Amino acid sequence: MFTQAAKKILVIGPSWVGDMVMAQSLFMTLKQLDPACQIDVLAPAWSFPLLDRMPEVTAAIEMPLGHGQFWLMERYKLGRSLRVGHYQQVIVLPNSWKSALIPFFAGIPQKTGYRGEMRWGVLNDVRHLDKQALTMTVQRFVALAYPQQPSQVKEYPIPLLEIDRMSRQSAMEKFQVSDGNKVLALCPGAEFGPAKRWPVEHYASVARRKLAEDWEVWLFGSVKDQAVAAEINQLTDEQCRDFSGRTNLAEAVDLMSLAHVVVSNDSGLMHVAAALNKKVIAIYGSSDPHFTPPLNDSAEVIDLFLECSPCFKRECPLGHTECLTKILPEQVLAKIDA
Repeated sequence: MFTQAAKKILVIGPSWVGDMVMAQSLFMTLKQLDPACQIDVLAPAWSFPLLDRMPEVTAAIEMPLGHGQFWLMERYKLGRSLRVGHYQQVIVLPNSWKSALIPFFAGIPQKTGYRGEMRWGVLNDVRHLDKQALTMTVQRFVALAYPQQPSQVKEYPIPLLEIDRMSRQSAMEKFQVSDGNKVLALCPGAEFGPAKRWPVEHYASVARRKLAEDWEVWLFGSVKDQAVAAEINQLTDEQCRDFSGRTNLAEAVDLMSLAHVVVSNDSGLMHVAAALNKKVIAIYGSSDPHFTPPLNDSAEVIDLFLECSPCFKRECPLGHTECLTKILPEQVLAKIDA
């Protein structure tokens, strides 16, 4: 009896941690529509620890070109190498013209994505993005799963990263941490800029309160966040465990899965924590919680919604960052205690 081969779909993944987490909602939707489909993701190598924890993804393929690099010949060679995958469809999540070149060179029959940078020709399943109907990033990703563009996406699956117990145990042994104590995870960084960072003094106030209640406080972030994390730790008499810049992404995910509550700026780690089904207290300043909220039913968002916010600027154009400084530690503590 002849059995039709499973449909093979290639997804050109985003270049940001938070967007990659939200892309899981697209993968889940594709599987809901066609449980037998195979989903491969072309993405930066740093994202593999996230993709490894998404059971919907069959394979992760390294995107060797960095964000902003054009390198036409390299894109051509990579596209040609993908022809062996015999993909029937590619879904291109980035909106840049160059991101659509690789699947074009790969000769994939159906090339789906938003028009973006006038991508007629390199895409043949071109979607028009109605920003008023699809107000959230996750909705825009999920809409691309459907054969015909929906006018709205009211429901979408929530990202949920799977933790491998052996991997987590390895991280626990490496960093000499135990399971069982109440852990507050703080994510004080935000790569976008200072207009998204809650003040270190406020983070330290929250940390001191929970330390006094016999909680452990762990600091997470990249190498770029080490200075901010060190300030917080200094203000707490070095009582926090500072993992910033000391873990790779896989270890950070595994360790964060042990936390009871996560307090974070609007950042990639905030989306990771939400996808780990943690109680997340998300603090917003220059960005919009309606656009990229933590996708978790138990998440709490704090935003003052001042007249000047969201401004989407890296630094406060008014010089005061009151959208963040006026969010008091007591507000955050109240939500943790609740």
